[in-house]
Amino acid sequence: MRICMVAEGCYPYVVGGVSSWIHNLIRAFPNQEFVLLTILANRSFRGKFVYELPPNVTEVHELYLEDFEWGQKRKKMRRSTLKKEQYNALRSLLLNQHIEWEILFDLFQKQEVSIEGILMGEDFYRIVCDCYYLKYPQIVFSDFLWTMRSIYLPLFFALKMKVPKADLYHCVATGYAGILGSMAKYLHGCRLMVSEHGIYTREREEELIKADWVKGVYKDIWIEQFKKMSNLVYERANLVTSLYENARLLQIDLGCPADKTMVTPNGIRTDNFADIPGKNKEDLEHINVGAVLRVTPIKDVKTMIQAFGYARRQNDKLKLWIMGPTEEDEEYAQECFDTVEMMQIPDVVFTGRINVSEYLGRMDMTILTSISEGQPLTILESYAAHKPVIATDVGNCSGLIYGENDDFGPAGILTHIMNVDEIARAILELAEDEPLRRRMGENGYRRVMAKYKIEDMRETYRKIYQDFAESMGLEWTEEEFVPQPR
Repeated sequence: MRICMVAEGCYPYVVGGVSSWIHNLIRAFPNQEFVLLTILANRSFRGKFVYELPPNVTEVHELYLEDFEWGQKRKKMRRSTLKKEQYNALRSLLLNQHIEWEILFDLFQKQEVSIEGILMGEDFYRIVCDCYYLKYPQIVFSDFLWTMRSIYLPLFFALKMKVPKADLYHCVATGYAGILGSMAKYLHGCRLMVSEHGIYTREREEELIKADWVKGVYKDIWIEQFKKMSNLVYERANLVTSLYENARLLQIDLGCPADKTMVTPNGIRTDNFADIPGKNKEDLEHINVGAVLRVTPIKDVKTMIQAFGYARRQNDKLKLWIMGPTEEDEEYAQECFDTVEMMQIPDVVFTGRINVSEYLGRMDMTILTSISEGQPLTILESYAAHKPVIATDVGNCSGLIYGENDDFGPAGILTHIMNVDEIARAILELAEDEPLRRRMGENGYRRVMAKYKIEDMRETYRKIYQDFAESMGLEWTEEEFVPQPR
């Protein structure tokens, strides 16, 4: 079976939880052929992999959402260019009525259309006018027109992408990834599966609400755009998975049919943390707090630093290790460096990208202060290393700390997001009670070994992939895959 894995803004270009999950899943099935379809901001990321691709990845296709049409003669598309049904389908898309996606797929895939020609042409202009007078006559029209062009540009790039053939499209989000998967299912007759780590629509909504670059009613227009894309994917997918039960219920609340949903927890390679080095002589002088993360706003590293600073004023043995890349958002990383300097906090170490197994055994606890998460692999890795966790109440952090249908007991402390005082008190509570740290670390270890091993995840997805293969009349084999020249 040929599987096309569709990822947006992550693997194999960026280190992180979702990227690690994709990498581990592909490696878990060396006998299957995988094709990557990756969605990037622009061509500056082209081919810049931070992961070594497994040998069963035979192709990589890239879609750029801030691109332009390369090597094509640009022609303005006037109203006469579109047939009536195409015009109506485009109008239903902008007005968010009953959208004829098949007509739009055919328009972009089977005709030589210019994206610039559509966006700058008479048809699009007239549809935007309709939308404006029906819904938004209170705002400035010129701003509205250019906003609509900017909203639909990346979607049109996705609709024009030549999607590779595969037996199964496995999308790691709804959004643009799901658009590609839905289009591939229509064009190639393949099966479609979506695995959401965070709920894409809700995450985009949270980002837009906080964003400075978009204001007023335009936030609502962007949010509506992401919702209509997710609705398409929920409608067309054969299976929609989530990492934990509350996420599954949220998918249903957002319009996904319940009978398509399934919970598939994360899994980690627990053997990687079986014999890791413990504290060295210098570490014994400190109580080490480890944060394994990308230094980005969504991880809210500044709140972590502030909370640590207040905790350290009361316990000078504390030392914070921020372990992960800082180059993804250099401006934010500099703000974090400046926060350490401004608060004059000693014993804060930014390690950059590391091998986690070389550091985690030296920690006394780990911490995660994110404002959005799914089911963090860093928490599972901490548990595999027998370390308790402080985490904010986002995603499945509560379930991982307190357990879901088990009686192992608390494996850390849960706090509210952006609550410096709570996070500081949690650090101090664990710092000053070694027996509690050890007890919680063992609770976490038992939890990860019972439910979150890579072997458990592999077996779950083996059954899913095998069911898809058999439903298409394909033979599922466990024999080693040997890439063939194409």
